Amino acid sequence: MNFKNTFFWFTALLSLLLDHLTKLWVVKNFALTVPPQTIPLWPGVFHLTYVTNTGAAFSLFSQGGEWLRWLSLGVSVGLMALAILGPNFNRWEQAGYGFLLGGAAGNGIDRFVAGRVVDFLDFRLIGFPIFNLADVFINIGIICLLIAAWGPLPSRRRAERRPSSPPPSDKLP
Repeated sequence: MNFKNTFFWFTALLSLLLDHLTKLWVVKNFALTVPPQTIPLWPGVFHLTYVTNTGAAFSLFSQGGEWLRWLSLGVSVGLMALAILGPNFNRWEQAGYGFLLGGAAGNGIDRFVAGRVVDFLDFRLIGFPIFNLADVFINIGIICLLIAAWGPLPSRRRAERRPSSPPPSDKLP
């Protein structure tokens, strides 16, 4: 049996593992308090701050976001089916779909197990909402898929379309 899209599976498992391990570390080493416990790694710029989120990105759908767990499950199952039943993807597509699966599964597992997602990456310089590695992986996945959608570089396409010149002739005019 030929196992296809192996880079997809590797990327998905690695991103899921990293997401889970970082969240586990935060839960074990921080207290969930109000105001949230925070450790400044670069004061005023980047902190580790333990909060939970029952909604999606930017706390959207915090009220009644129960359906998000099922959305995460559906996306995860759909991506796995695509990798198994779909075509052999190129590296960018495999990485993109793998990161999406790792992120969706990471946050989905949190939602099923605890009813909320652990967030801890806090970029204070720009006032960005606190997020986690699963969110990062989802965004990296989208970037990879955008790169894949652009296809080969335009200069490569032109070279491929250019008719080949005839072989040089030994006869001079």
